[in-house]
Amino acid sequence: MAKRTTSKSTRKPAGKPLQLGRPAPVPASPAAARLDRVANPHRGTNYLVRFTAPEFTTLCPITGQPDFAHLVIDYVPTQWLVESKSLKLYLASFRNHGAFHEDCTVKIGKTLAALLKPKWLRIGGYWYPRGGMPIDVFWQTGKAPAGVWLPDQGVAPYRGRG
Repeated sequence: MAKRTTSKSTRKPAGKPLQLGRPAPVPASPAAARLDRVANPHRGTNYLVRFTAPEFTTLCPITGQPDFAHLVIDYVPTQWLVESKSLKLYLASFRNHGAFHEDCTVKIGKTLAALLKPKWLRIGGYWYPRGGMPIDVFWQTGKAPAGVWLPDQGVAPYRGRG
């Protein structure tokens, strides 16, 4: 059976069961969200895990209008994997959160890096235009381990994405 734990930033006790396999509402904000992690069954093997969120939404902190992004998260795990349902709920918690593109992208990357302590993590935030200009934000923890296949994130430069 996989060990379970929650992030340090959670407001819920660490002993709570995983959100997987039971009803779990979308958290009201990223601060209220809980990310779960599970033990990596292939510790000692370098491999890449990719999550793609093509319908990420948040709010402009100035106008309150919705902003949309295509997020791609890649990481090389060590001891922990992020549990995907908790990640989906965490990302959905940004829907009513007001923050700039740069803040959202880097916050997600840093939160996952702190939770998982991976060998390497990168996030690409490919934001749809605001004021006629797309803003793409990239963050990573350092150099990827040698020998790990790092595919292109697969999001074309903006030319009317869709």
